Amino acid sequence: MPVRIALLSAVGLAIVAFLVFGGPQALSLSSLQAHFADWHAWRTASPFEAAGLFFAAYVALTALSLPGALVLTLAAGALFGLLWGTVLASFASSLGALLAFLMSRFVFRNWLSQRFAQRLAAIDTGIRREGAWYLFALRLVPVFPYVLINLLMGLTAMPARTFYWVSQVAMLAGTLVYVNAGTQLAHIEGLSGIVSPALLGSLALLGVFPFVAKRALAWQQRRRVYARWPRPQRFDRNLVVIGAGAAGLVSAFIAAAVKAQVTLIEAHEMGGDCLNYGCVPSKALIAAGRQAQRMRTADRVGLTPVDPSFSFRAVVARVHEAIRTIAPHDSVERYTALGVDVRRGHARLIDPWTVEISTPGGRREALTARAIVLATGARPIVPPLPGLDEVGYLTSDTLWARLAELDAPPRRLLVLGGGPLGCELAQAFARLGSEVTQVEMAERLMIREDPEVSTFVRERLERDGVRVLTAHQALRAGRADDKKELVVMGAEGELALPFDEMLVAVGRQARLEGYGLEALGIDFTRTIATNDYLETRYPHIYAAGDVVGPYQFTHAAGHQAWYAAVNALFGGLRKFKVDYAAMPWVTFVDPEVARVGLNEQDARTGGVAYEVTRYALDDLDRAIAEGETEGFIKVLTVPGKDRILGVTLVGAHAGELLGEFVLAMKHGLGLNKILNTVHAYPTWVEANKATAGAWRRAHAPAGVLRWVARYHAWLRGRA
Repeated sequence: MPVRIALLSAVGLAIVAFLVFGGPQALSLSSLQAHFADWHAWRTASPFEAAGLFFAAYVALTALSLPGALVLTLAAGALFGLLWGTVLASFASSLGALLAFLMSRFVFRNWLSQRFAQRLAAIDTGIRREGAWYLFALRLVPVFPYVLINLLMGLTAMPARTFYWVSQVAMLAGTLVYVNAGTQLAHIEGLSGIVSPALLGSLALLGVFPFVAKRALAWQQRRRVYARWPRPQRFDRNLVVIGAGAAGLVSAFIAAAVKAQVTLIEAHEMGGDCLNYGCVPSKALIAAGRQAQRMRTADRVGLTPVDPSFSFRAVVARVHEAIRTIAPHDSVERYTALGVDVRRGHARLIDPWTVEISTPGGRREALTARAIVLATGARPIVPPLPGLDEVGYLTSDTLWARLAELDAPPRRLLVLGGGPLGCELAQAFARLGSEVTQVEMAERLMIREDPEVSTFVRERLERDGVRVLTAHQALRAGRADDKKELVVMGAEGELALPFDEMLVAVGRQARLEGYGLEALGIDFTRTIATNDYLETRYPHIYAAGDVVGPYQFTHAAGHQAWYAAVNALFGGLRKFKVDYAAMPWVTFVDPEVARVGLNEQDARTGGVAYEVTRYALDDLDRAIAEGETEGFIKVLTVPGKDRILGVTLVGAHAGELLGEFVLAMKHGLGLNKILNTVHAYPTWVEANKATAGAWRRAHAPAGVLRWVARYHAWLRGRA
């Protein structure tokens, strides 16, 4: 910081000295013309010294962002001629601009990144992607002050090398114009006469060149991508969607709603993983476990606690009933009625416009489409653990069918994984009577959440009977005395954990194989590579949902699907960049954990300045009345402001309470807006208003309140 202050002070003193000692007057057109003979004589007598001092003066003037560069450019032409004048002025202006750029970055960027990290990150993303194009355009258009461009670009993440070479090339045209004008110095009557309206218009048109060049380059890239594929003369469909999970269903729905011809292809179950293996069955099982726990803890509301008695087969039947009840929402019949052509079978791309469908009966059919959406979803990750296949294991895909075969919950259940799904199901099975051991390789559960949240969840799981082993790495699975066991390594050494059933819940991976992506050269590693519009390598082929990431949530898949479908159908008119600004998620442990935006560990990792407002639910009237006082709300805001950076909620109904904060973040509403909104009493959502009130009290204007207190005291003293 002292170095920055010293540099800023030195620059300030140099500018003051320049102004006090007549710098602007010395660097005027009239002064240049009046002293031209002396300057020319000096240049003739000492050409190298004159060129060196001129170059140094030009660099210093530009680096300090002082006025007069235009006159020096004219002087370059007058003293050194068109060729050498252009060389000197061009390199001096670019070098001076680079120094101004670096000084701006050194003095101000760190300060800005601490206060406006989120906004600066968004700008930096755009600069890294297209900054060179924008700088090139700005340099070509003379209406943008070069000084301002130097300083503002220094605040971004643009590499100094890129800034220099783009400036060097882009400023050459304008430099050449002024140097050429300087060769006719005696005939110049004013600076306004140098650049005519026609020339200004020409330079402005040059500013459009980068965007035209960018479009031309994109066209050339598309042409190269499509070069080996013959384009159909006509198409069978406007859109073909591969996969009938959340992303595929929403994409097809939108296409049908706008009267496009759309085919939806699904090889397995309509509704995808969420309906059949994920969200719906897991929440139905969690609900059963929650009800069982309410019976055990009924004394919280004055009732006599009882140990629940139940038929496990009835619980599992209820899970499958929930799936059957919701299934019509995602059914073939419903989507056919909406106007979607639904096909059952496996889809494979055989060229960029053609999808081959292999039906269960062995028949094959090819459809051509103007656009395609890949929504192939994800499947559970199974780690390459020695002995795992021999002892057998369950995943979220196979769990529900296995449970239907059991008369009772697994006596000993081992859950491998400490993420949201592992925590949810570990707690649910423990509440239904299983002896549950949960193994997590990381130091804590739910590693993406703040440590205090991880601690909270662990305490609740252990209170419900889950044996939680963090910082334990699974080594191998096997049998000992004809009993299944998992051997793990922890701080105490190897430990053998017996189990009857093992649930592997270590994450999910995108379904990428078997769809023809490799043959088309569509880029993918862990997920399909797309741009901000969800376009793949081929601009008419889009991807959405778990196969893309970065969020593997049903609502995130549906959100992406809107962008994919709209861009696929109307991208020729307008395209939309996918927006992840306020993406919520909920972990359905009990009490729930919900989040949107940044938490504290994200903010610290990203260098984002923040302040925290907390509200404990044991202060909320509704929570007290219902005996659900565990948990808190934590809001991160911009220091000194009510703008929300992120919210973490832990407690009953956290997922429902989160909605108001998501709305506020999406539409730029601060905590004051929440505070000024009427909330019904007594409701859980009053907790949001109470949190906003806590922020407001912490930012009460103490000085103003002291004067208000004096005012009221004065009023009391009046007759």
